[in-house]
Amino acid sequence: MAAWDPLAEMEGLRREIDRAFQDFTGGTEPFSRVAFLPGRSPRRYPFINLHEDKENFYVEALAPGVNPESLNLTVVHNNLTISGEKLQNSGTVRPEAFHRNERASGKFVRTIELPLEVDESKVQAGYANGLLVVTLPKAEKAKPKQISVKVA
Repeated sequence: MAAWDPLAEMEGLRREIDRAFQDFTGGTEPFSRVAFLPGRSPRRYPFINLHEDKENFYVEALAPGVNPESLNLTVVHNNLTISGEKLQNSGTVRPEAFHRNERASGKFVRTIELPLEVDESKVQAGYANGLLVVTLPKAEKAKPKQISVKVA
């Protein structure tokens, strides 16, 4: 039987509270790094889906118009950081000619906390049709282990 560790339990509770506040406040990080819309409230970009199977986590990030060469992925323990730059339109339209300009552009950074640690050396990513798909293999120590019980 494992010993009860109140500090570990408090740390888990702190993470849950941080996550709740992050969801409530729109995930504002220091200096609103995730917002690249001047004068508007911060928002998360790119929008993601995160799911898993037995072996991997999968992050699907919706990032249309992003130059794939500008994308930078960093994985440390159980955090994935996606950064890059979404460029302005082709430059053929003068700024004063716009009646409406709702498509944001600029640099972005988004950090996603994963439920478990991943094996940083085996991460794979692909970008097609505005969708960035990142496959993050779970670390061996994070995978559940089947323990057989011997009957005497």
